[in-house]
Amino acid sequence: MRIQRFLSRAGIASRREAETLMLEGRVSVNGAPATTLGARVDPERDVVEVDGRRIRADAARWIAFNKPVGTLVTRADPHGGRTVYDCLRAEHAVLRYVGRLDRETEGLLLFTNDGELAHRLLHPSSGVEREYRVGLRGRAGPDVVRTVTSGVELDDGLARALRAGHLGDEPEGSVLQLVLSEGRKREVRRLMSAAGHSVRWLRRERFGPVRLGSLPAAAWRELTPGELAALRRAAGGAGGDVPGA
Repeated sequence: MRIQRFLSRAGIASRREAETLMLEGRVSVNGAPATTLGARVDPERDVVEVDGRRIRADAARWIAFNKPVGTLVTRADPHGGRTVYDCLRAEHAVLRYVGRLDRETEGLLLFTNDGELAHRLLHPSSGVEREYRVGLRGRAGPDVVRTVTSGVELDDGLARALRAGHLGDEPEGSVLQLVLSEGRKREVRRLMSAAGHSVRWLRRERFGPVRLGSLPAAAWRELTPGELAALRRAAGGAGGDVPGA
């Protein structure tokens, strides 16, 4: 495979970031600098190093995690807050989260060491669906569903739900289901605010073909072979890299 793909698969960098590392002379193969962007390596035979540290591309691993409210999706919080990695095992420290959820949002979050597939899933061209359940303050009539599916202009562009529906009511307000194909920062909360309602609670139920199901809060599970195959199909139309993802 190409060196860029190898480094992405190892979770070191996106393919575009790997090219920069190579051009900066920070990547070597079998002791020789690797600056040719089209160069290939055999993961079973060649020794690949970045800044003198050997890199190994382990077998792809994916887990689903039910993120609890109050946890940060980050490696470490300088202010001492609880992070998603505090909920996981030490062995999961090598896995990278796929996308983000804000501190007060709960639900499905994927982790992997397969950087290439993760970048493809997050690329806008993939159109991977994210499904949410949202508890609102106050009753939401049919006009709210029409508004969020028609689209509203936010400060970073037009936002809309692909599908939306009313699931029922709680004493404090309505519960809606929303399906989006983007992962912009706090997009559901901002979309609902533009429709005239604040959010009491928010949970992601699905990312692409993977569902949260009955997974308890702060628990995790390995993805099934069927889910992995479905993720690869979902990413099939994506191209390029996602800088900084």
